Amino acid sequence: MLGYLPLFASLASASTLYATHYSGSVYTLSLTHRNGKYDLSLASDMTTCGGMPSWLTLDCDTSTLYCTGRTLYCSDETGDATTNGTLTSYAVGKNGSLTQLAKVVDVGGGVHSVVYEGDEGAKYIAIAHYSGSAVSTFALPIENGDEPLQILRYQTPPGPLPQQDSSHPHQIILDPTGSFILVPDLGTDQVRVYAIDKQSGQLNTCPSLNYTPGSGPRHGLFWSSHHSHRNGLRIQNKAAKTAPQTMLYTVSELSRHFHAFAVSYLPTGCLGFRETQDFVPYPGGKIPDGASLAELQQVGSNLYASIRSDHAFSGNDSLATLSRSQNGTVTFEELTSSYGLVPRTFVINKAGTLVAIGDQSSSNVAIVSRDPASGKLGDLVANIQVGEPGKPGTSTGLSSVIWAE
Repeated sequence: MLGYLPLFASLASASTLYATHYSGSVYTLSLTHRNGKYDLSLASDMTTCGGMPSWLTLDCDTSTLYCTGRTLYCSDETGDATTNGTLTSYAVGKNGSLTQLAKVVDVGGGVHSVVYEGDEGAKYIAIAHYSGSAVSTFALPIENGDEPLQILRYQTPPGPLPQQDSSHPHQIILDPTGSFILVPDLGTDQVRVYAIDKQSGQLNTCPSLNYTPGSGPRHGLFWSSHHSHRNGLRIQNKAAKTAPQTMLYTVSELSRHFHAFAVSYLPTGCLGFRETQDFVPYPGGKIPDGASLAELQQVGSNLYASIRSDHAFSGNDSLATLSRSQNGTVTFEELTSSYGLVPRTFVINKAGTLVAIGDQSSSNVAIVSRDPASGKLGDLVANIQVGEPGKPGTSTGLSSVIWAE
């Protein structure tokens, strides 16, 4: 019997994912792996999180080795600068089930959120509001009736393109030290920068990172050499020692460029940025007309960008694989299929072996294999339709997907 349990464990395993759909539903998906084959199925769905669920953020108690006391936060994209959306919290059961805890009124147009920490274990959540032209924060846990801790409303002049009619914050990025929050603003061609007041949870304004007019920065991420460990030891060689310690990588939706910046922590208590690269992450250096960059993710020395509406794979859209050398330079490697239309979001599991792609307009979740050693994306191993398909260019269809890890 002692030999039977490990054998069984190697033959079968299960993972949970959550997905949101702009029709008003939050879905629980189950991915099972048995005898080398994957199966992705719908475990449950809830009509919840307002009229347009758009983004999920999972928070867990990190005071122990394992992720316990998990809470899922769902942002609702309903509303704009004059009407409200909502933020809803759910308790996550051991079996992945969701139980609603609280729902609060928020600024309209919520599209992305991040949990950040203050002093003495205090937690907060920051939400980007695309059509609401704002960032809001709440102290956690939220309770029914809570009001935002802070609302930062933007009435800055719009950019030169039609999509830039007003400020459009699209993402919240937490820096590696947990001390700064960055907000790519597609409408005003800047990444807004805030220093976190650890005592109050308030966001204090720092000078922004400005882009060429018409760029439309959408998403980004930090890379830090402090996180480049192998078996717990810092990689020590000449190239690694001379590379910038912290980098910011961003993708712009409108100009369709990838940007790299060396980041410095200034005596003023804010951040400095020095651009090191600017290129189009696509074969031949040109993305087809009508296509655009959306999400950006990173694992190890690889970055991945989703490309919407390029129809490069039998009508399906693409993911671009990029590689990062030890001196910090990023290069384009290859395109692979997103196995659907308009990959709005995608997420990589903690093991680095699977990528879940949320294709918005075809409204499917595609699971693709990934080689952790090379970073190469492989075959489609599972796929499921989630809700009704959407129409490209509209807020319809699948809006987000995450692993419950």
